[in-house]
Amino acid sequence: MTPLTIIHNHSDWIIVNKPVGISMQQEQGLPNEPSLLQCALAAIQAIDPSINKLWPVHRLDKATSGLVIFAKNAKAAADFTPMFSQQDVTKHYIALALGKPKKKQGWIKGDMEKGRNGSWLLARTQTNPAITQFESCAVEVEKKEAKRLYLIKPKTGKTHQIRVALKSIGCPILGDTRYKGATADRCYLHALALTFNWQGEVFDFKAEPEQGHWPTLASQELLADLYS
Repeated sequence: MTPLTIIHNHSDWIIVNKPVGISMQQEQGLPNEPSLLQCALAAIQAIDPSINKLWPVHRLDKATSGLVIFAKNAKAAADFTPMFSQQDVTKHYIALALGKPKKKQGWIKGDMEKGRNGSWLLARTQTNPAITQFESCAVEVEKKEAKRLYLIKPKTGKTHQIRVALKSIGCPILGDTRYKGATADRCYLHALALTFNWQGEVFDFKAEPEQGHWPTLASQELLADLYS
């Protein structure tokens, strides 16, 4: 069982820092690979053996790391559902990519269309668009092909939304080989921060990646508001 870092243990939910390479739920045909749900349950049971079930209330791709919420009861799960659908949970992601993007900041909007072999495409239509806000800065500029650090704030929650968005501006995420990103030791996409109001109290969480070779995040001007 993959050990997990529990970022916060609330009476109604927990937040964990998901490692890269682990699926939210059990994958068909891979019975020996524990899911994040199974690992989270094992982690919380080590603290409180009375808990026998967790409810996932949102998801991250297998290739993505970062903050994930699991509800401890059905009511909390039901309460979280409209919070995510109505964008009452603020999410900040970070990513690394090589090269110079078509634009360094702004918005990426478009419908998501299914491509081949589980991939997605960004269409020019905007009937039910994926909406992504982002900004970026150069890091490691002295190297042959400079890396850029991206701060991403998705306004919708479509499958592969951020991965497709960065590919659409000419800079697929480093390590995201599905979308033609340069080969690396991991896919460099991480859910860094979550902010939401729970029963009148504002919760604000941040967790840095536990895997990979990232720039020193706390010193990046791009992330200053998150680290203040």
